[in-house]
Amino acid sequence: MSTFAHARSHAFTHAWRGVLAGLAGGVAFGILMAASGMLPMVAMLVGSENAVIGAVVHLAISAVIGLGFGLLAGATADHAGMTLAAGLVYGAAWWVLGGLILMPAMLGMPLFPMDTMAMMSLLGHLLYGAVAAATLYGMSRREA
Repeated sequence: MSTFAHARSHAFTHAWRGVLAGLAGGVAFGILMAASGMLPMVAMLVGSENAVIGAVVHLAISAVIGLGFGLLAGATADHAGMTLAAGLVYGAAWWVLGGLILMPAMLGMPLFPMDTMAMMSLLGHLLYGAVAAATLYGMSRREA
């Protein structure tokens, strides 16, 4: 196999594992969102206020963001501490980008809200990152 084909194969594996890890993190974060009544707000991104639609949108976003995590962290996912740290940093980064900038902007709300919901969102994004990292690590360890 050529070096290029081998690298492309690894990138595909990392991306696919990232999607699965993102979905696992999304389920954990989604449970927190459901418990705190945040899913209808997520549904507002697509013109609804239905919590089930919010959950579907949240999982779709989680999968896409997980794909990025897989591509960024997949090559080092066989190191538990490094993968967990990467997941927490990635979750925090998406809290700033998604929770404090993109989502409020898309919903016509003030950017960088610092309220109870924002703090719950930070907790959820860190949970997402930790669960995604643990899942990615687990998939990497099974290969070794």
